[in-house]
Amino acid sequence: MEGDVLVIGGGPAGMETASRISDFNRNVILIEKERELGGHILKWDRLFPDGVPASDVNNNLKESLGTTKVLLGNYLISIEKREDYHFIAQLNSGEIIKCSTVVFATGFKLFPAQKKQEYGYGLYERVITNADLETRFKKGDGLGKESPKRIGFVHCVGSRDEKICNKQCSKLCCITAIKQAIELKQLYPDTEIYCFYMDLRMYGRGYEDLYLEAQLKYGIRFIRGRVSEISQDQSGLVIVKAEDTLSSRPLKITLDWVILMAGIISERENDFLTQQLSLQLGEDGFINSVDPIQKTNQTNISGVFVTGSATGPKTLPEVINEARSTALSVNEYLNRVKNG
Repeated sequence: MEGDVLVIGGGPAGMETASRISDFNRNVILIEKERELGGHILKWDRLFPDGVPASDVNNNLKESLGTTKVLLGNYLISIEKREDYHFIAQLNSGEIIKCSTVVFATGFKLFPAQKKQEYGYGLYERVITNADLETRFKKGDGLGKESPKRIGFVHCVGSRDEKICNKQCSKLCCITAIKQAIELKQLYPDTEIYCFYMDLRMYGRGYEDLYLEAQLKYGIRFIRGRVSEISQDQSGLVIVKAEDTLSSRPLKITLDWVILMAGIISERENDFLTQQLSLQLGEDGFINSVDPIQKTNQTNISGVFVTGSATGPKTLPEVINEARSTALSVNEYLNRVKNG
C-alpha cells in the first residue's frame, strides 16, 4: 500500500491532520490501534467550558476525513526511512505501507492512579478517577441515585510530582475538576463539594469564568493543599488527610466520594517507533519538536512530523489548531520534495 502521508493515531489530532492534508488532494493513510476513531474524546461525555457533547465533536471530525484511507485495529510493528526520502512501515496485520511523510499523532495516556498508593485507588470503592466519573456521566449513572453528603476532588494526581518523575503540569486537570464538580452539583444540589489543589491553572478563554461560577453560583469550596493520605472507615466512607497551606493547618475530612484528577503522561507504547526513527524525546517522554516556537510540529528527522498531545499536554482547541498547522507544514514539505 502506498500513500503520500501516513498518520499514526486516530484521535482528534490524527483525524484533523488527515482531513486537512486530504484537502490538498494528498493520498493519506490513517492507522488507529483501536476499533473506533476518537481516542480519549470517545470516552468523554461533555467538554469544558460550555458543556458541548464530546460525541458531537468526534462525529464532526470523522465526517471530515474525506478521502482518507482509515485502517482500524492496526498499529505499527516497525518503520524505517529509506535513502530515497520514503518510509517503509509494517503493520501488525502484515500490511506494508510506503509513504513520503509520517505524522505522529499518538496522543497521551492518563496516569495510572493506583501508582499513588496513598490515595487508595483500586482499594476503596468510593475512590475513582476523573475518567471513571466521565464514564458514569456518559452512562447517565452519576454517583448513584442517593445524594452524597460530601464529595472531594484531588488535583495533580500524577502531575507536578517529582517523586514519580512527572514534573509537568497536565494543563487540563484543574478545569476538568471544575467542570465535573459543577455537573455533580447540578445532579446533587445539596451536596458539599471540595477541591484540593496546589495551584489553579486556568489556561483558556472562559476557564476563569467557570471557576468563579463554581464558587459563586454552586458554592464549591477550594482548599489549597496537597492531600497526603486517603483511607476508608468501617462504614465505607473515605477519610482525606491534607494540609490547608493558606492557613498552615492540618485538615481531616470524611467524604462519601473522592475523585482523583489523573494527569496526562506520554504514550510510552510508541517508544520503539521513535527509537527506530531516532526521534528525540524529552525527559518527560513526549516527542521533542525541532523548534518549540516556530517549528512545533517538525521533528529532528526530515519528513517526520508530530502533532497534538504527542509533544505534551494540550487543550482540545490547541490540538485542533496544531493539527491544521501540521497539515500545512506537511503539504509544504511534499511540495519541496517534489520540486527538488
